[in-house]
Amino acid sequence: MQVLENYPLKSLNTFHINAKAKFFLELRTMDDLLILKDLDLFKNEKALILGGGSNILFKSDFDGLIIKNNIKGIEVINETPEDVLIRFGSGENWHQMVLHTIKNGWFGIENLSLIPGTVGAAPIQNIGAYGTELKDVFHKLTAVNLQSFESKTFKNDQCQFGYRNSIFKTKLKNKAFIASVTLKLSKVPRANIQYRALKEYLETNKIQEVHPKVISDAVIAIRKSKLPDPEENGNGGSFFKNPVIPSEEFYKLQARFPDIPSFPDDKNMIKVPAAYLIQECGWKGYRLNDAGVHQKQPLVLVNYGHANGSEIVNLAGKIQQSVQEKFHIRLEPEVNII
Repeated sequence: MQVLENYPLKSLNTFHINAKAKFFLELRTMDDLLILKDLDLFKNEKALILGGGSNILFKSDFDGLIIKNNIKGIEVINETPEDVLIRFGSGENWHQMVLHTIKNGWFGIENLSLIPGTVGAAPIQNIGAYGTELKDVFHKLTAVNLQSFESKTFKNDQCQFGYRNSIFKTKLKNKAFIASVTLKLSKVPRANIQYRALKEYLETNKIQEVHPKVISDAVIAIRKSKLPDPEENGNGGSFFKNPVIPSEEFYKLQARFPDIPSFPDDKNMIKVPAAYLIQECGWKGYRLNDAGVHQKQPLVLVNYGHANGSEIVNLAGKIQQSVQEKFHIRLEPEVNII
């Protein structure tokens, strides 16, 4: 396991921010991970685990140790006529893993196609799209405590999943390394096509089949029509979470803005699309130098070439301020700002 210095991170983050890490190393096996326990560099330097770099924004160079997770592996650990349990190494590419399950005809994560990042990052965010969240198919994961280096199994309820949230983003943030994730997928048709955009796409294109590949292809087509390709324009996907507010606050807003869209959430809470709030504040398509707001999806902030992390952060702050002033709602970043 080689430690590199002043390592360029531009190709390892989807914003393509031209930052460097003071120190850098890769983990390819669990044995590599255990080596960290006795590594002075790990003990003495600030450390950050890096997966696919799709949900991170570097404001500047990282003054510490970047640990790149490249632990791979796909293994069926149990199978019945109805279901299959599959364990994935946390360094596996998420979308390629989705395609693997689709190839086998397994239902459960086809709605999560084309989400960038690694398998290990998925439970941290409780990733979700088009009516499906990771928690819907999650069985368990194995995590290693980064102080004691003891392994622990976390089942669904122990992960404290919420909207784009989990215990690994709160209490255990930067304290646990997710080594593997086990999902429970269905071998019998259990298609989820109730999400409006997905349902409309299937109806418009007169698609009646509901096997995983058809749904995945539809999701990919929708995402590509709305979201910029990170290879062409650097971005981290949705920059802000959709705010969830008490229903009484929403009804007050609705009186002022009758066309405001919403989705019911848990227990007298209502989710408001952040994209609507940002667009209504006039940010859609905004650009200053190479930092901008995507012209089709205002929830996505874009590096059009040479923007640095601070420019993206400053733009995000201005958007938050304007939404706060107009709607009295504080937008919370979904992207991790480092």
